[in-house]
Amino acid sequence: MPEPTHLNNEIRDMLMDCGLFDQLQPGDFQHAAGYFSISTLGTGEEIFAEGDAGTFMCIIHHGVVSVRKTDSEQRQVEIATLRKGRAFGEMAVLDGERRSASCVAASDCQLLSLGKDSLEKMINDAPKIAAKIIRALAVALSRRLRMQDGQRLSQV
Repeated sequence: MPEPTHLNNEIRDMLMDCGLFDQLQPGDFQHAAGYFSISTLGTGEEIFAEGDAGTFMCIIHHGVVSVRKTDSEQRQVEIATLRKGRAFGEMAVLDGERRSASCVAASDCQLLSLGKDSLEKMINDAPKIAAKIIRALAVALSRRLRMQDGQRLSQV
């Protein structure tokens, strides 16, 4: 296992590479890295299931994630395919609700994870950095919602 400083530098580089946190300063990335962890999953591994408690969120560093919902006939239906730089699971971490969908590794994946507890700790320890991260997540969610609204409108 890498030394903590090497691991933090690796996480910092992954955070800088994802494109999600443009508002962070270089030093912010280094500080934020201590709150994230790296997960590696194989194709077909479940990341979380619809209805689970939302205890963490992820950012895809590499690989593809399938987002699935259960339909009225209890079948899993893929509703989205996510790629590098995309965050997912953040809704449950931010609002405390249960998972609205299941996520499965559609290929071998490397993910950055931020636990709800780690986010709370960051809010207490580094509130300005935490605020920038939460704002970036809110902006990403807002963009997704606007895009979804546009897609619905074009289908009418």
